[in-house]
Amino acid sequence: MKIGCVKEIKNNEFRVGLTPDNVKAYVAAGHHVYIESGAGIGSGFADTEYVEAGASLLDNAQEVWALVDMMIKVKEPLEEEYAYFREGLILYTYLHLAADKKQTEALMKGGVKAVAYETIQETDRSLPCLAPMSQIAGRLSIQEGAKYLEKKFGGVGILLAGVPGTPKANVVILGGGTVGTNACKIAVGMGANVTILDISLRRLEELDNMFGAHIQTLVSNDSNIERVLKEADLVIGSVLIPGASAPKLFKKKYLSEMKDGAVFVDVAIDQGGCGETSRVTTHDEPVYIEEGVVHYCVGNMPGAVPRTSTIALTNATLKYGLEIAKNGLEEAVKSNAVIATGVNVYGGKLVNKNVSLAHDMEYTPLSELV
Repeated sequence: MKIGCVKEIKNNEFRVGLTPDNVKAYVAAGHHVYIESGAGIGSGFADTEYVEAGASLLDNAQEVWALVDMMIKVKEPLEEEYAYFREGLILYTYLHLAADKKQTEALMKGGVKAVAYETIQETDRSLPCLAPMSQIAGRLSIQEGAKYLEKKFGGVGILLAGVPGTPKANVVILGGGTVGTNACKIAVGMGANVTILDISLRRLEELDNMFGAHIQTLVSNDSNIERVLKEADLVIGSVLIPGASAPKLFKKKYLSEMKDGAVFVDVAIDQGGCGETSRVTTHDEPVYIEEGVVHYCVGNMPGAVPRTSTIALTNATLKYGLEIAKNGLEEAVKSNAVIATGVNVYGGKLVNKNVSLAHDMEYTPLSELV
């Protein structure tokens, strides 16, 4: 199979879909790999490394898109890339279609076979291709939140850990999944007062066993959320329903009850955000202030640390990509139900139920098409 990888064009997105080591793996399996010149520079991978690994270097993205059977990316295609869509092309990347109807319709119209990293689900219900980015985003959320608590950025002007004789910052984490757990690790490590909320009592018990007296666990409901937000300095939104729009737990009415200069980091923004007042921002302009509360809603947070993110991501995506390349998507889906969970669009049809519900569009089971 002909495998392609192009330079990401999203704002301040420096990750890349394939590393030179990944190229070696595809070439060793008998495939041809085509890389756009400069695709890996942002992550610290030179063109020469890809060539030495066995890839063919092409001058521009259009050439790569036109030539390959499977395109491997990091982020969803932007509108200027929709022109490259064509019948039968396999697109393997993050898509986040529940928050992007226009892209969903473009993929369907183009006849693309779209496989989304974020919906690939193992038999234990884990999300192996989402997990590494969730780990990074969770840890970054505290790092970025701490920065925007500084007065010059509009924050309340509090140090997360405080110093002897001063109060520590109050950190509230909505959701105890991978993002929330990793945010909790960093917040606890920095010495903040941490409260984490989740709807699962079992998960709260696990978090309590993990962090002990260093955190407060609470059941996630409107009453508890509203109460803890009144004293919060930093709020992390980390709720996720795989493939679906994020539930709006951080409500607009809470803003007037919060401290001026409190910070809200919406890590769920790729899936539409878990805040009613959330809107996508970029690394160039990461924050805005709504009713005195600083909102950080960058849609590609891990892109800020591309070297770490690229290696972590491709460690997870490589094995599924190799299987698709070896067998073709249809056979890979038939032989591996895990890969089937990643297919969102196929044959002009929407085959992910959560995405269909998000957009009120017709859903077709993949099994009827393959």
